Amino acid sequence: MTQYKQLKLNFNKELADLLAAKISKVYINFAKQEFIQKVENNITDLELKQRIEVITDALHEFLPSEYKQAIKILSQILGPANKNETGMFKDGYWLMPVAFFVEKYGINDFKDSTTAIYEITQRNTGEYAVRPFLVKYPQEMLSLMLKWSADNNVHVRRLSSEGVRPRLPWAKKLEQFIIDPKPILPILENLKEDESVFVKKSVANNLNDILKDNYDIGIKVLKEWSKSKNKDTRWIIKHALRNEIERVNSEAHEILRNTL
Repeated sequence: MTQYKQLKLNFNKELADLLAAKISKVYINFAKQEFIQKVENNITDLELKQRIEVITDALHEFLPSEYKQAIKILSQILGPANKNETGMFKDGYWLMPVAFFVEKYGINDFKDSTTAIYEITQRNTGEYAVRPFLVKYPQEMLSLMLKWSADNNVHVRRLSSEGVRPRLPWAKKLEQFIIDPKPILPILENLKEDESVFVKKSVANNLNDILKDNYDIGIKVLKEWSKSKNKDTRWIIKHALRNEIERVNSEAHEILRNTL
């Protein structure tokens, strides 16, 4: 039997070695050993998010101080896109400090940061990195994510929904969408017939979030969608209503009956 390894334990000296080797190939002035030592000295006994931040901060220290230069270098080490719907944390985990680099240090560079997020999410995920940009640039970011919802890449489409979830686990709540989720509905509308289970789960979870704070808005969307004969839309409806079904919500049960 394969022994389970906590994700946080992957963020260690070996990961610093890996990043240093990749960066050194495209940036010859990278202080490889100093970077590795910095990470090793500061990562012991930390939890996952803290470990990621240690590595991210070390990248910031040893890469060029100009963000545009730094993110250009990091964008060159991403490697090939993930062609599968799985593996974003199993194979692409090592990119989490790169995603956090954009989130923490790239907030004042909308274009270069969103371009980087677009590429990162095809290998790991940009669902956390996009959130501060949604707060600072709400209209620009929503327009971009609406565009992403029609992208050919399944990871990008999934990000367009997952990134705007009002209550995404392990992330700061997006209060603007807890107060009023209507701005994100066009994105979900674009995805309601997506054939990817990866995307459908995100859309359903997004609607489940909406139901928690804006029940009337969420249930209205699901009632409208229940008129559809599309099997993927019906799958989303069933998954989105799971909590309401557990609560024996008669309105939710009626919607499900309409989709049979």
